[in-house]
Amino acid sequence: MVRILTRRPVECLTVPGDPRAAYRVEVGRAAFRDPLLLGGQAARAGVACDSCHRNGRTNPDFSFPGLSGAPGTADVTSFVFSTHRGDHVEDPRPIPDLGGPKAKLKIDQSPASPALKTFIHGLVREEFEGAEPPPAVLDGLAAYVRALDPAACASGDWERVRAGAAIADAVRAAATARAALAHHDGPTVVVMIQAARMQLGDVAEHYDGPALAGERKRLTSASFELADIADAVRRGDAGADSLLAAWLKAAPAWRAALLRGEPRSLYDAGRLAGALGVGARASRPRTASTIGTSGGR
Repeated sequence: MVRILTRRPVECLTVPGDPRAAYRVEVGRAAFRDPLLLGGQAARAGVACDSCHRNGRTNPDFSFPGLSGAPGTADVTSFVFSTHRGDHVEDPRPIPDLGGPKAKLKIDQSPASPALKTFIHGLVREEFEGAEPPPAVLDGLAAYVRALDPAACASGDWERVRAGAAIADAVRAAATARAALAHHDGPTVVVMIQAARMQLGDVAEHYDGPALAGERKRLTSASFELADIADAVRRGDAGADSLLAAWLKAAPAWRAALLRGEPRSLYDAGRLAGALGVGARASRPRTASTIGTSGGR
């Protein structure tokens, strides 16, 4: 269990040099990690695209009751998350590696083909019964998946799960929210902000216990500030950009405080093992979900 929760596949991502293309990839990358994008039961369970495809890859440890068979499998025609695609047949399949060779994936990912975008739309709307995603988010998800490439992984298949990377993802999503605001795309701004808040919620769950109350307070404050910014965007408040800029400017200070506390958090394998009551080298259990958590208000 400890091994499952403290490592993840390396993300094999090549961000395009063209700013417009890079923006689309960043929008998709943030949305990919946001359970609220899928809505319904998935959102309540904390399931995002990233739950099955960690860091845009695969998840050999994924196991969800009623959805999985062996770890690393999922039944995409289950009634667990959708009434649209359930077929009363239990047939979990191995979760593909989206960062692996494109030839091994069943959906055509060429930019000229609408197949990938159509597939993702059906996944959100039918497989998970989520709300209609903003057009830029749907475009971004397709762009992100296309940008995953095994050639982008310089070395190593796995990396440690660290606070710094999770905080960086939250800040990255917030920065993309500001870029979406410059595009006058309020719905996408809100999705990016909720993605940032979900990342902060995941970090907060690692900073458990009275000794880390100060760190959790910083995370809560940062999350609530983002919620207020999202409300300002919904109202059409002209000051939303200044608020986002101020949030991004303040982030390095609270990030530094959180990183100082990381050795006392559940990002530390020894402390996590103690909290779980298992050995740090415990073997993988038969059922172990690596689903993320929320930062709801």
